[in-house]
Amino acid sequence: MKTRLVVLSGAGISAESGLATFRDSGGLWEGYKVEDVATPQAWEKNPELVLEFYNQRRKSAAEAKPNEAHQLLAELEKHFEVTIITQNVDDLHERAGSSQVHHLHGELSKSRSTINENFIYEIKGTELNIGDVCEKGSQLRPHIVWFGEAVPMMEIAIEEVEKAEIFIVVGTSLVVYPAAGLVNYTKSSIPIYIIDPKIPSVSKKSNIHFIEEKASVGMKKVYDILLIEKT
Repeated sequence: MKTRLVVLSGAGISAESGLATFRDSGGLWEGYKVEDVATPQAWEKNPELVLEFYNQRRKSAAEAKPNEAHQLLAELEKHFEVTIITQNVDDLHERAGSSQVHHLHGELSKSRSTINENFIYEIKGTELNIGDVCEKGSQLRPHIVWFGEAVPMMEIAIEEVEKAEIFIVVGTSLVVYPAAGLVNYTKSSIPIYIIDPKIPSVSKKSNIHFIEEKASVGMKKVYDILLIEKT
């Protein structure tokens, strides 16, 4: 039976594939204020702007390619039972070959109804526009968890983390809650690897290994460590 390995990934892993992150640019996301494009209030105020913003993100994601960090995580499935919990809304993990991916903050490639959140659809192409409606005739919105909204996948994520026998955190500074709190649900004795150029402020325990590197370099180090320990 394979060892259960759970991964929490964040914007840093996608940044190496060329996808912009707002936290590295003073609260702006490619020139947009977050509160103007990524909140329920923004949608109420200017849905056209919100849709255009995510159309741009969707096009950028479609052009991006998985990097070595994504590929190494997919490769680990040969040796471990791997579950990825990602804060990212792109599909780079899936395109790299990872088979078990939970998106905490939604998915760029999907839309959902504004009257029933259970009506979720794949977006054909890269655009979602005013006039695109669900089966009940209601306008579709991006299937994204905006700031100020609940994170419905958290319960599943917590269950996965509680079952983990190895936990990897890669590309996230552990400041976005509730995702940042997932590290607190691990069993007390399991090995935890935290990969980030800036080590986040979490308690320094003997079972936590800090790797102060970008995602691809840090993942290669962890990959080698894990495979050496298996032999």
